[in-house]
Formats: sequence, structure tokens, C-alpha cells
Amino acid sequence: MIQLTISIILYFVMFFGIGFIVNMLLKRTWVLSFLYPIILILIIDNLSIWEYFTNSSEALNALGGQLSSLTTFDILIFLAGFLGTITSGIVMKQLRKSGYSMF
Repeated sequence: MIQLTISIILYFVMFFGIGFIVNMLLKRTWVLSFLYPIILILIIDNLSIWEYFTNSSEALNALGGQLSSLTTFDILIFLAGFLGTITSGIVMKQLRKSGYSMF
């Protein structure tokens, strides 16, 4: 249970920080929130991106198998990462509204 709590906090903080930096550099608020599913596929699946273009049906079947084998703890951890990206977008919008032009 301690590992789950630490993992949830770690993923939230990690993706909040990455989202904050990406949003600040690209000046697009929700970039990482839209890219998060692709990042999750890269984390979960052992296939290269090229496999999705060359052997689409096999790659998608393998991805479906990997997604169906996720446990509740994995889903909670990945959800915490997604909430981190959303929170970074909200913070970025609030900073822009407050007058911080570099954000």
C-alpha cells in the first residue's frame, strides 16, 4: 500500500512537472493532456511505434491484451499521471490569467 501511495504521488508530480515545462515552452495549455494516451501506450506496450504502421492488426491486438491485463493499481497510477497533466494545464491557465506572460 505504501508503494501505491508513493507511485501515485510520483506519477502526479512527474507529469505535472513535465506538463508545466511543455506548456511553458510551447505556449499550448493542453498539449501533454492530449499526448498522454500516446505516452501511456509507449509505457505499457513493448512494441515499437513502427509496428503500428507495418503490422497494425497484430500491434493493436497486442496492445488490447496489454490493456486488459492492467491491474487496478496500474490504472490508479496512470490516472494520477493524467490528473497531473490536467492540473498543470489548469495552473498554467491561472498563471496566464494572473498576468504572467512567460507562461
